[in-house]
Amino acid sequence: MFHLRTCAAKLRPLTASQTAKTLSPNRPAAARTLGQVRCYSAPVAAEPFLSGTSSNYVEEMYYAWLENPKSVHKSWDIFFRNTNAGAPPGTAYQSPLPLSPGSLSAVARAQPLVGAQPNVDKLVEDHLAVQSLIRAYQIRGHHVAQLDPLGILDADLDSSVPADIISSTDKLDLAVFKERLRMLTVGGFYGLDESDLDKVFHLPTTTFIGGQESALPLREIIRRLEMAYCQHIGVEFMFINDLEQCQWIRRKFETPGVMQFTSEEKRTLLARLVRSTRFEEFLQRKWSSEKRFGLEGCEVLIPALKTIIDKSSENGVDYVIMGMPHRGRLNVLANVIRKELEQIFCQFDSKLEAADEGSGDVKYHLGMYHRRINRVTDRNITLSLVANPSHLEAADPVVMGKTKAEQFYCGDTEGKKVMSILLHGDAAFAGQGIVYETFHLSDLPSYTTHGTVHVVVNNQIGFTTDPRMARSSPYPTDVARVVNAPIFHVNSDDPEAVMYVCKVAAEWRSTFHKDVVVDLVCYRRNGHNEMDEPMFTQPLMYKQIRKQKPVLQKYAELLVSQGVVNQPEYEEEISKYDRICEEAFARSKDEKILHIKHWLDSPWPGFFTLDGQPRSMSCPSTGLTEDVLTHIGNVASSVPVENFTIHGGLSRILKTRGELVKNRTVDWALAEYMAFGSLLKEGIHIRLSGQDVERGTFSHRHHVLHDQNVDKRTCIPMNHLWPNQAPYTVCNSSLSEYGVLGFELGFAMASPNALVLWEAQFGDFHNTAQCIIDQFICPGQAKWVRQNGIVLLLPHGMEGMGPEHSSARPERFLQMCNDDPDVLPDLKEANFDINQLYDCNWVVVNCSTPGNFFHVLRRQILLPFRKPLIIFTPKSLLRHPEARTSFDEMLPGTHFQRVIPEDGPAAQNPENVQRLLFCTGKVYYDLTRERKARGMAEQVAITRLEQLSPFPFDLLLQEVQKYPNAELAWCQEEHKNQGYYDYVKPRLRTTISRAKPVWYAGRDPAAAPATGNKKTHLTELQRLLDTAFDLDAFKNFS
Repeated sequence: MFHLRTCAAKLRPLTASQTAKTLSPNRPAAARTLGQVRCYSAPVAAEPFLSGTSSNYVEEMYYAWLENPKSVHKSWDIFFRNTNAGAPPGTAYQSPLPLSPGSLSAVARAQPLVGAQPNVDKLVEDHLAVQSLIRAYQIRGHHVAQLDPLGILDADLDSSVPADIISSTDKLDLAVFKERLRMLTVGGFYGLDESDLDKVFHLPTTTFIGGQESALPLREIIRRLEMAYCQHIGVEFMFINDLEQCQWIRRKFETPGVMQFTSEEKRTLLARLVRSTRFEEFLQRKWSSEKRFGLEGCEVLIPALKTIIDKSSENGVDYVIMGMPHRGRLNVLANVIRKELEQIFCQFDSKLEAADEGSGDVKYHLGMYHRRINRVTDRNITLSLVANPSHLEAADPVVMGKTKAEQFYCGDTEGKKVMSILLHGDAAFAGQGIVYETFHLSDLPSYTTHGTVHVVVNNQIGFTTDPRMARSSPYPTDVARVVNAPIFHVNSDDPEAVMYVCKVAAEWRSTFHKDVVVDLVCYRRNGHNEMDEPMFTQPLMYKQIRKQKPVLQKYAELLVSQGVVNQPEYEEEISKYDRICEEAFARSKDEKILHIKHWLDSPWPGFFTLDGQPRSMSCPSTGLTEDVLTHIGNVASSVPVENFTIHGGLSRILKTRGELVKNRTVDWALAEYMAFGSLLKEGIHIRLSGQDVERGTFSHRHHVLHDQNVDKRTCIPMNHLWPNQAPYTVCNSSLSEYGVLGFELGFAMASPNALVLWEAQFGDFHNTAQCIIDQFICPGQAKWVRQNGIVLLLPHGMEGMGPEHSSARPERFLQMCNDDPDVLPDLKEANFDINQLYDCNWVVVNCSTPGNFFHVLRRQILLPFRKPLIIFTPKSLLRHPEARTSFDEMLPGTHFQRVIPEDGPAAQNPENVQRLLFCTGKVYYDLTRERKARGMAEQVAITRLEQLSPFPFDLLLQEVQKYPNAELAWCQEEHKNQGYYDYVKPRLRTTISRAKPVWYAGRDPAAAPATGNKKTHLTELQRLLDTAFDLDAFKNFS
């Protein structure tokens, strides 16, 4: 239905020639014109009786007629029918007949100009058809938008035009357009006549193309829809199931005249393009044979990012955390983060010496942290670019985790102060599953960062792979649809369109605090790197690229033609930045030493000394007073909230905990509670995350209590320990390892004063997060001088549960430890154990007692530095009656025991001991049970390695020297080619100067971690126990 006042628009309908100019797709010159002008004005005229206050009266009459044609005077009935049939108001109007005898019959004889019966059904159908047409453009207009700056590919990999869109200025010639128009109008898809093009239609509330007008001719409706959805911006949003959000987007892209820029904004954009372009050209001139993964072909990325940051700063954001792949990284560091140019240029010097410990990383992987004034908003802003490996998209969850942590520490519960920007490549965004995992964290309560702006540098190629061979989806960005994130595709050779889209993206994030994607459809002027030849595999694309005029040149010519700048001003802007680069290059020659710590992405002010060293090289006792232990134990065994009904089975568990506390004893769950609770008292935030960690995979933890009578009512007793304690966060994660572990790693990066733990549901599930372990956790400090104290809890143990639920693959972690198996360190060095920890890349432990587990968790925070901690946690030991620890082993003065020596009869008469067994973890309890059954307590000593790496050379040497007549054997429940044997044997041999052999007692080598047959499992276990206690087992090998 339409407001009648707009019927006046039909008094001056568009002429046939104007129609051709407006709708014809046969516009080769305009098809790729990037400086488009949106003109929405429609010719409008009005009859005197349709203007002023009388128009309101006419509207009321019209609405009454629509409901019931007989409810208005016959003359109005005729007028409305004539107008609706296409007659202009001046012709449609007929004066009422005089009221005289016979006038009633005259009125009855009065005929409308067109048709004898009111065709209300046709009116409704036509309006519904127009609404359908508008909706078709909103849903599918992006498929015909002019997105490819090269003009040779379709961004959606489909050259066809959606069947319900009438026109496309890019994909249809004039003859095809006319045929489509005929098929879609005359008796076709929409049931409209060709004459309806000049008919005025009321606009639905779901469009803003009318601006201040509520109705437009169909011809103008189509033209405005073309301008809104089929030019250089393609908008995907109609899948969003929120009306307010859809309306917000429609208003941003449909409202007439929205994409207007002031002359000052255009000059700023030009200056930023100059810096982006000339930076790459400078590097190419100076180091033409160096890999730098330049930004050529998408230089608009720099002003795009700066626009997002400017708008976000304007909306109150003061900290932006960024992640990106290698392409364009140096440019972002220079022109967005504002890293000193000389620091970047000196990276190209092959004679530069490394001053920091570790191996370092290539220049296009390094990160940066910088606080500066935003010149546009005149507000302070902190920018952090997270260092990343070559594994594309691996940094995504890390950035999200760091962002969440920064929000947490500054109390930013709505994401108004801290935000993240993630950059992606098109091939990686579509191909890497971690993108999907990260998106699915975006709206989870304990993981949301309240919206991330994703910017895809869509080169339309992945290394050498054509996108048509690289993805099944139309766009590389389709993965974002799963979280209802709007996707804005934009032609990167239209800088103003890019800037507008980026402003809208920043406003979307600020308004709705949800993810948004900007797809910069661009090209890659060089190969995958500057040394690569792309013509081997993409000859036609690169022939076109060779002809392509750079975007800076295009935009400068446009601004000169508009009179915004003149040629001398443009040339001076270029000269000015070239001088800046040359001066920085001259200074870079003075740089002789590379300091990786100058590229640190997550500094910890106050934790280290000014030169980045630990404030001490000692660790205080990790024990606690009995009062603290008792208090934590009492809370852990109670429900600190009134009128809270817990499960009956949980009541029994809490009662058991209470009895343990009365007996001054802890089991595994209680030891963890003690460690966490005491650190919370000291102001240390604790975050435990992973699959089912709130209850615990093995139903032992129960850190979140659930009211059995009230849905979603929960209680976390750990947060009721102390009046001014730090908060405790425990959260079940999505069923993701790669994404969640990366997230927790990022969270741990933000502050050293937090204990961040990730627990795998079963230890072997960590292998789907192997990239995070291999590329970030293991070598992170060596590559980026970035310490991290994340803790991995990996349930491990051969207990007959089959191949997939047994081994946490300790051999993999030990193989990546950086200590030398053939070199015995100086055992007399002061603080030997602490120095070992400081030099290692991570700490690997397998605790056999709850007390030691308690100590190692507390030590993780009390150390004066941070290292990743890998803990192989037990399963059956969680409830094993012998796996208990007395309070006495947890009091002040006690420490984590790297080695637990034999303390039975064998230790009383060490000369009589014939075999010294070394082991770690759960197998100790199998060994002691078997030793007792065989009555060999005086002949066989058993020593437990609790800390596997760094290897406790000093303590093991004491153990070997204590039993001079004993042969040495390593016993493990894992298969020989797995587990710890290959790590322990050479180090133990080095410890004893290779004076004795180190025998093996355990399972034979195997491909699978464990058998799936229970009987086979028990047979294998008995066999290794037989070997361990057969004192003649190794005589034939001597």
